[in-house]
Amino acid sequence: MIGFKIYSKAGLTINRISTGLKLNYFFYLQSIAEIYFRIFTNLMKQKKRTTIYDIAEKLNIAASSVSRALNNNGNINSATRKLVLDTAAELNYKHNTLASGLRKGQSKTIGVVVPRINQNFFSNVIAGIEEASYQKGYNLIICQSNELHEKEVQCVNTLINQHVDCIVISVSAEGGNYKHLQNVIDSGIQLIQFDRVAPELDTLKVINDTKHVSMEAVSHMIEQGYKRVALLEGPQNLDIFKQRKAGYLNALKKHNLPVLDELIVENAWTKELGAEGTRRLLSLPNPPDAIFASTSDFSALGVLEMALAMGIKVPSELGICGYSNEAFTEITSPSITTIDQFSIDMGKTVAELYFKEMGMEEISRNPRTISIEPKLIVRASTSKKG
Repeated sequence: MIGFKIYSKAGLTINRISTGLKLNYFFYLQSIAEIYFRIFTNLMKQKKRTTIYDIAEKLNIAASSVSRALNNNGNINSATRKLVLDTAAELNYKHNTLASGLRKGQSKTIGVVVPRINQNFFSNVIAGIEEASYQKGYNLIICQSNELHEKEVQCVNTLINQHVDCIVISVSAEGGNYKHLQNVIDSGIQLIQFDRVAPELDTLKVINDTKHVSMEAVSHMIEQGYKRVALLEGPQNLDIFKQRKAGYLNALKKHNLPVLDELIVENAWTKELGAEGTRRLLSLPNPPDAIFASTSDFSALGVLEMALAMGIKVPSELGICGYSNEAFTEITSPSITTIDQFSIDMGKTVAELYFKEMGMEEISRNPRTISIEPKLIVRASTSKKG
């Protein structure tokens, strides 16, 4: 893997130097790569993992005696135990926790699959899961799908092959069938979905009441005096974005405002797509005076940047509301109104739900859905009335 990175970087650098030096520079980098691989191969040969059989061979005793000594078995006398422990330290022996756990029927490992690790919401959920899991002696394996269904499937299959005890997932925006998640269930591994879920799968779920809070957010903007509120919506193949759109539509209905197709932009779920959607909206003959970026705060940031680039004042001429309460929403100018999903609490709830289920004799036949109430955070970007 590292070798490929070296060659990749070489290609990028070669394009920037003069033609006369290209060939020599390539061979120079190729030589570095070959030297690296020779060193790496030698190191790997030297780093054979010490086993209990190595300790047993050195001490000329049975491997079972070494195992009992390492596990502090009372049938081993103190002198032998000390000798085994000293030899283990000398040979740099490391206990194979995974193998030991599998012999007991568990790996004490939870796999987590998220769309993007670099989003504050998902990183906070992971932090919450880790905090609660650590207290139970569990470790995490973290994967990201990058919003790609195929990569999500690969992540899940890898975690199954790693014999994790539980897989926690928020599904990718690209969508697709969920046979890979059914495979988790069929493999006897606990599956917990959070935030973005596949409703058709009977699993434990931890979600937000996203429909209600979306209605509250749009109602807030209307009550601030905005009358043409546009929606940047997420992929409608995901239930979570359907619910947010439903909240938007309910708010318009509540305040007797018409639903206008020209004010709804599809799949504007990144900063770049949010900016492009905003450019189109603000170029309309009768543009919106507020935008609900229901997909994320990154989309809302794209709205803000485009509005300022077009000379539109926020919030006096345009109101903006995002979703997720990313850290940057407090420090933009103006600060961005958003929705806090209490992501750390969501992560803790996911882990605690697993440990509670694990303590039961049988997996619930009617898996529960736990809803965490989100909160509208009103900031300067929608404070039209001051």
